[in-house]
Amino acid sequence: MVKAISSAAVGVLVIVLGFSMTVIVNSGHVGVVRTLGAVQPDHLTEGFHLKKPFVDSIEEIDVRLSKAESDASAASKDLQVVRTTVAVQYSMVGPVMPRTYQQIGPRGAVESTLISPAILESVKAVTAKYTAEELVTRRAEVKQAIQNAIEEFIATTLEQKEVRGAIALANVAITDFVFSTEFNRAIEEKVQAEQEALKAKNEKLRRVTQAEAAAAERQLAADAEAYQIEVASRARADAIRREAEALKDNPELVQLRIAEKWDGVLPTFSGGDAIPLLNIDSMRK
Repeated sequence: MVKAISSAAVGVLVIVLGFSMTVIVNSGHVGVVRTLGAVQPDHLTEGFHLKKPFVDSIEEIDVRLSKAESDASAASKDLQVVRTTVAVQYSMVGPVMPRTYQQIGPRGAVESTLISPAILESVKAVTAKYTAEELVTRRAEVKQAIQNAIEEFIATTLEQKEVRGAIALANVAITDFVFSTEFNRAIEEKVQAEQEALKAKNEKLRRVTQAEAAAAERQLAADAEAYQIEVASRARADAIRREAEALKDNPELVQLRIAEKWDGVLPTFSGGDAIPLLNIDSMRK
């Protein structure tokens, strides 16, 4: 009986010892080894590993892409209070994790003591350079300026902690700009005023265009009438000139024109009958 119990105890001890000598690091993680509390310089990659039983403890650190988001309130260049929500996508760099863990702490500590302050300080510094309106109209430029400021802040801090390259930034996104109620109302009033001014300008332009078109149409009609009168006058003058030349060269044509216009009624006088038409040429003979 005693022998059986001893064998079972030895078996349990072997099993416990076996488990304490092995560790499995999950995918997307690295292992930070602490020997009696001291961080070891080498990290454990994902998979199966051996460790010193009862001496080593393993801290798994997630090195997959993650997002840290923070809200920051700051004053714009024109002293408008702006609340900005910024999201930073980043990942931890595995080979540097032991030193990072030793100098800063686990991933949660990295976010709270490094990334969040970087967002807050960067947003305040960049927002102060733009007016509230420019933060909206020049959003891409503002986003790039904030990203550059965050990268510089993190790089400087990591260098001071002697863990350069511990964090890889993937992207910085401005997810929201929130302005005061008074500013939003002022923007709405400004937009409305601009729309009304544009409408008035378009209406004025329409009326001017119509007036110019009507004036041009009247001018064209007047030009056409003047041209017709000029053409008719020229034609009439030309006809008179030709007729005068014809009369000059042919005196008998005068009698023909008189005969063409005579209605057959002889002129009468109050003292007598109609006077017969005299032939002046026959009298001359």
